[in-house]
Amino acid sequence: MRDFQLPGRSATFAQNGICATSHPLAAQAAIDILKRGGNAMDAAIAGAVLLGICEPQMTGIGGDCFVLYNRAGETTVRALNGSGRAPAAASAAELRDQGRTTVPLNTPDAVTIPGAIDAFCRLSETEGRLGIDALLAPAIQYADQGVPVAPRVAFDWANDANTLQGTARDTYLFNGMAPKVGAIFRAPGQAEVLRRVARDGRDAFYTGEVAEDMIATLRARGGHHTAEDFASTEATEADPISGHYKGVDLLEHPPNGQGATAILMLNILKHFNIAAMDPLGAQRAHIEAEAAKLAYDARNRFIADPDHMSRLDHMLAADTAANLAALIDPNRAMAAPETISEAVHKDTIYITVVDKDRMSVSLIYSIFHGFGSGIASEKYGILLQNRGAGFCLREGHANELGGKKRPMHTIIPAMLADGGGVTMPFGVMGGAYQPNGHARFVSNLQDFGMDPQQAMDAPRSFSDAGHFKLERGYRDSVRRALSDMGHKVETPTTAIGGSQAIRIHDSGVLEGASDPRKDGCALGY
Repeated sequence: MRDFQLPGRSATFAQNGICATSHPLAAQAAIDILKRGGNAMDAAIAGAVLLGICEPQMTGIGGDCFVLYNRAGETTVRALNGSGRAPAAASAAELRDQGRTTVPLNTPDAVTIPGAIDAFCRLSETEGRLGIDALLAPAIQYADQGVPVAPRVAFDWANDANTLQGTARDTYLFNGMAPKVGAIFRAPGQAEVLRRVARDGRDAFYTGEVAEDMIATLRARGGHHTAEDFASTEATEADPISGHYKGVDLLEHPPNGQGATAILMLNILKHFNIAAMDPLGAQRAHIEAEAAKLAYDARNRFIADPDHMSRLDHMLAADTAANLAALIDPNRAMAAPETISEAVHKDTIYITVVDKDRMSVSLIYSIFHGFGSGIASEKYGILLQNRGAGFCLREGHANELGGKKRPMHTIIPAMLADGGGVTMPFGVMGGAYQPNGHARFVSNLQDFGMDPQQAMDAPRSFSDAGHFKLERGYRDSVRRALSDMGHKVETPTTAIGGSQAIRIHDSGVLEGASDPRKDGCALGY
């Protein structure tokens, strides 16, 4: 139990249903859907689409989603891949010929076809109760009437405003400036798009005037996107992948998401007595950072469109984790994991809902970088994602940019389960941090006995691109010790990630936790 004399927040407890997400208006909309007789899938879709209005810098209908869920009364967890593909004419060779070594972030080359709307319409039809028109109504209302800009949203908006270009600056800036806290943001163009989808389904987005608006905007900037690319977009079913850590099963969405990275990280951490360490000490932070370096190196080598990836079994194998764990020096940071691990490998908003029938949904939905590509469609103001930046340009690599391929994605929903079914849907936001965040969250629960809210509140660290980022909650003595080990320690300017979770207790009570790093909350009834 937390110390009530210190700043913090209590978890939310309820019996009939809970939604945990990063904005309170979206959480409230989801609960309203549950009270109207909708199920967890209905609620998650309604809340997710509204998040695109409440947090337009993070997500929107120009992006992708991944979903894990179980049906009421079932222990089986299902996965749906709502990520879009590169246009058929996309070519890595063309970019290499231009002298590029990576896909440029803010050009049509990085814009893959948005997949989320197709996924939402499909899930509404196959899993929901109320129909897509009812689920889009809250987002339509708020897009028309406006949403007050929340504190974390305003912070991110200001940081990412320079990404916006062309008409996107007119749609998402206020007299050329990022909005202040409490300013009212409206999106009438998106409201009209959502009204059309509510009336006519996914074809209203992927064909006709709305699709033509996105295509014309992209082609005017040199994009290769076509009407066929949009019309053929389709979410695909998949089976979750899983790993086991100290009494719980971690279920992740399979590639092209990076969930296998979290499983590999935990498999590496099994080889160290993490539970005997100080949860906020230098030793735990160091071992976790080294495990992350090695797991992310494997990710960069192997994770790709599942139709082009052949090394998933290698990433999930116990021997792979054991061999990588043996490379970790408990007292010294490694500088170049890709070189050290070569012999072993030879041969990135989130919403969760649980309803009274214990259907659980874990849904993550994103436009990738802040404001995505920065390109918005001319007529309707649909911000287009830059997920194509997840491709590499290395010739012959499984994740090489190519026509109709899905790129490696950072967004990953997750669930914990035991033999009796799902015990906790959860997710961690924060781009590349997400696998590290999953492993840290599970370790906090299993190694240190934290409850979900404590596991989120605890300070975070992340070794990223040669820099070891430690949130301000770490002691100065820990920072010095890590520096002495060879880490380049720094304090990040932005909090590391965000997270949401719902624990399903054997008693039937639901416990919702929400990360204080975001504006959101867990609400129940």
